[in-house]
Amino acid sequence: MSNVALNSDHTNILRKLVILSIVLAFIVIALGAYTRLTHAGLGCPDWPTCYGQLDVPKTAEQIAKAELAFPERPVEPHKAWNEMIHRYFAGALGLFILAIAFLSFKNRHQNTPLRLPLLILAVVIFQAVLGMWTVTMMLMPIVVMAHLLGGFTTLSLLFLLHLRLRKTQISVSEAPVKKYGSFALLGIIVLVGQIGLGGWTSSHYAALSCVELPICQPGWQEQLTFENSFDLVPPAQESYEFGHLPHEDRVTIHVTHRFGAIITTVYLTWLMIMVYLRAKTNALKVATLVVGVALTSQVLLGISNIVLSLPLGIAVAHNVVAACLMLTLINLTYRLYHRV
Repeated sequence: MSNVALNSDHTNILRKLVILSIVLAFIVIALGAYTRLTHAGLGCPDWPTCYGQLDVPKTAEQIAKAELAFPERPVEPHKAWNEMIHRYFAGALGLFILAIAFLSFKNRHQNTPLRLPLLILAVVIFQAVLGMWTVTMMLMPIVVMAHLLGGFTTLSLLFLLHLRLRKTQISVSEAPVKKYGSFALLGIIVLVGQIGLGGWTSSHYAALSCVELPICQPGWQEQLTFENSFDLVPPAQESYEFGHLPHEDRVTIHVTHRFGAIITTVYLTWLMIMVYLRAKTNALKVATLVVGVALTSQVLLGISNIVLSLPLGIAVAHNVVAACLMLTLINLTYRLYHRV
């Protein structure tokens, strides 16, 4: 087999691995949200094992031994399984990303991106460290939020690598709309901030601190207090599970998230209108409309969480669609920045 054919095979394998990793990253994000929302973040009190085992203690003897080693954390099999399944999938994703980095290094002289795969590998290694700290620091909010953002970062970088390998471009006729690339990049930054606020709200168990629309229940203005609501290093606690802040601080966090949602929605809507009206090709128009579909879905899911009191399925979907929205915005931004 010639070197050209061999390199082509390696590139095709790399592309398939990246697509599979994107799918797996979506699953990991969904499982992470499910684990958090079922209060299973400490379902296993140690890391990377679960009560010292590679799986969840099952027999009476195993459970007795586990509870002897961790008397402060009785075995709850359903929570432990939620946590371990999340770890299994996250571990599989890490192996996929290691394979991507290896193949990229092997093909480094064939115009295959190398720095981006290595960056993804570094991010997923740090993500594993954050996963450990989530347990060892007993769900400290800043660690939980960072772990959430790390998952979104991993997915986003994998998707960017997919675009790089596919060499997605837009027509030169789109030159007039290319100036909106910087606005789209700003939109990504705004969305990252909003996702971070969502993670901060979730990690402080403040999702139901406001139960009315559009902002909060009557009297919320008098409850706002920013003194401790956004402390990155909170006072030491035995555990941060179920939150450690008083109601007023949680209302403040939730209201900030609501205002962030409004700002994000208004800005991205403006961006979509500007790009759509000036786009010359159907490909760019479709990319813009897809952002709109994801944004609309995310807003409706956010409203549903309030109206229906945070049902598990909708709350998990709110995380997954946030990831979809991020990828659609990255796709639009990439198209605006790359043209033939």
